[in-house]
Amino acid sequence: MEVIITDCDHKNIDIETTILNNAKLSFKLLQCKTEKDLINNCKGANILINQYAPITETVMKSLLPELKQVVRYGVGVDNINLEAAKNLGIIVCNVPDYGMNEVADHALTLMLALERKIVLMSNYTKNTKWDYTKSIPIHRHNTLTVGIIGYGRIGKEFAKRVNALGCNIVVSDPKSSNYNTKTDSLVKFVSMDELLEKSDVISIHCPLDNNVGLFNDEAFDKMKNTAYIINTARGGIINEDALDRALTEGKIAGAALDVVKKEPLNTEAPLFRHENFICTPHMAWYSEEAALELKRKVAEEAVRFARGEECFYPVNFVLA
Repeated sequence: MEVIITDCDHKNIDIETTILNNAKLSFKLLQCKTEKDLINNCKGANILINQYAPITETVMKSLLPELKQVVRYGVGVDNINLEAAKNLGIIVCNVPDYGMNEVADHALTLMLALERKIVLMSNYTKNTKWDYTKSIPIHRHNTLTVGIIGYGRIGKEFAKRVNALGCNIVVSDPKSSNYNTKTDSLVKFVSMDELLEKSDVISIHCPLDNNVGLFNDEAFDKMKNTAYIINTARGGIINEDALDRALTEGKIAGAALDVVKKEPLNTEAPLFRHENFICTPHMAWYSEEAALELKRKVAEEAVRFARGEECFYPVNFVLA
């Protein structure tokens, strides 16, 4: 089988090379950016390993009948047309479990930075004077209610961490409205409205799917004006114009984003005007160990498919 790595921004593909060579699979690395790049350069591929390049219906149709599998570096598959892939008989796989601890740690770090006003006070101390009173008020973490949107692998890991701080935890899962029937020893399941109204911190851990613009003007209106919001999931979940208005009008106390709708976020973006806004460059997933795990699991998933074995991480459907 022929494997093509459509694009990647990693320092090297040493791990992928070793695994694919050991499986005696032919492969090559490209740096495709557009539909045209993919159509012109990926003919004959049976398996695509993909990071950012758009795997659209047009692309997949152009690569038939050879194309059988697409494996994405990462959890999200927003750049792949899943419905078209299913209809065309192409299995799409991701790696949903490679950076759970890193993302949960990063979300916790952002929460602490906001609640303890670390960035704000560091900048204030560097540029102005030594005076803790600008940080007032700060509250003990065991007095806070933390709301978690989405309770999958990462949401659960984040819950463990904030539970260790003594926080009260409430959860709303967009995938289910049956919150009254769910139980978990660490958290209480509530409606989205109740979570918005009661939470002192909200951390987003749900997929993009049907949650585009979940946090809009209406959602921010329901939040406490002392509350913080954190997003380490997908940028499109928060309407950034609405977030800017919420910060400008004092509807919420602050925000921390590791993901935005269009990356990178323009340095002239209005959000950067706010001293209570923190932004990191889509790095929550990263540690040296997570990066190596991701590369290994992507290559291994391609090998499993090539050998006719069951894939571990199918997204759109499971082969019989």
